[in-house]
Amino acid sequence: MEIPQEDYKRIEEAIYSADSPVGIDAKKTHVMILHMLEQIDARLRRLESALTS
Repeated sequence: MEIPQEDYKRIEEAIYSADSPVGIDAKKTHVMILHMLEQIDARLRRLESALTS
């Protein structure tokens, strides 16, 4: 998977945590992922609704 460097840096900075042994804030990372999945789900529902109307 190719991720543009600009996007990679933006995401890396958003999830970074100096307090974590792995360097990321796992809770924040999971919240961001779940939020994006909810947005994708909402978009798919709107598309499906438009197709069946």
